[in-house]
Amino acid sequence: MSFRLGYVKTIGIVNNGGNGRGFTNPCDLVLSKDQRIITLNRSSLELKRGARALRICSWDEDFLGEAQYGGGEGDGEYTLPTAMAFDRRERLYVTDEYLHRISIYDSNLLFLDKWGLYGSGPGELDGPAGIVIDSQDYVYITDQNNHRVQKFTIDGEYILEWGAEGQGAGQFNMPWGITLDREGHVYVADWRNDRIQKFTSEGKFLDSFGHSGEGYGEFHRPSSVALDDQGYIYVADWGNERVQVLAPDGGFKVVLRGQATVSKWAQEFFDSNPDEVGPRAISNLIPDLPEHLDTPSQISAQTEPYFWGPVSVTVDGENRLYVTETNRHRVQIYQRL
Repeated sequence: MSFRLGYVKTIGIVNNGGNGRGFTNPCDLVLSKDQRIITLNRSSLELKRGARALRICSWDEDFLGEAQYGGGEGDGEYTLPTAMAFDRRERLYVTDEYLHRISIYDSNLLFLDKWGLYGSGPGELDGPAGIVIDSQDYVYITDQNNHRVQKFTIDGEYILEWGAEGQGAGQFNMPWGITLDREGHVYVADWRNDRIQKFTSEGKFLDSFGHSGEGYGEFHRPSSVALDDQGYIYVADWGNERVQVLAPDGGFKVVLRGQATVSKWAQEFFDSNPDEVGPRAISNLIPDLPEHLDTPSQISAQTEPYFWGPVSVTVDGENRLYVTETNRHRVQIYQRL
């Protein structure tokens, strides 16, 4: 079956103040049932205290608001927020890998509750990263520093776990992203093992896709994984500064390096600041780099349309792909054709 993705647009602009329109080191994205686009922002160390973690906008890039202060350990605050997921009642669950806990917000992003204890025992967490919630409201979390996946109720009651540190089938080395397919199978971005692993909802190993490298179907520190309605697997190949798409059987289909254009917010900034237009016009935004700078990181850092820090991938119900770039404070959107 042929597979194509078309670039649609870019949303975002850096927010140096930490609040208001724009993103500051976004690390994940979810879509609500009413089609609000919600980004999770870490912010810089200088801006963290007082900065808002959650920024909300529409598909048309209308800024709809923000929520939850950072820089603390109180209710609703964060230190290193990492990933998000909705439950069936549209409550939002956010992991914090530094505070080792999950914070829960209502559909208006007001704080409700939190759970999670630091440790390595059953139900304890050490660096919770990815999170996904199934149709029965069971919560799956990649417990990265314990090298395992844990399954909980929505109230934080421990159910089961699987995995241990290693390179074998079903073992992990700092797992990060996690998602589910329509049958309830669990896919894990096994970060330091440079692969995607597939399991049943009870943790039985089923398959593994990819290995270390820069070639097609190879990964370097994959950070996120998502599936569309036909089972195609989208991977944020973070260390290679790209996104790869695999077929349902794990075979390579497409690689994306990024095609960003000026977002609506950025264009409005230039319209309001015409003195910025001239310097941009004479800048070399797609340079030819010397051989000693010919690495994915160096190329992406100096080539504006490319992904730079593609940390999260999200696929919506219309098979649109959202790629969250933490280093350029934006989201690139693609449509499966």
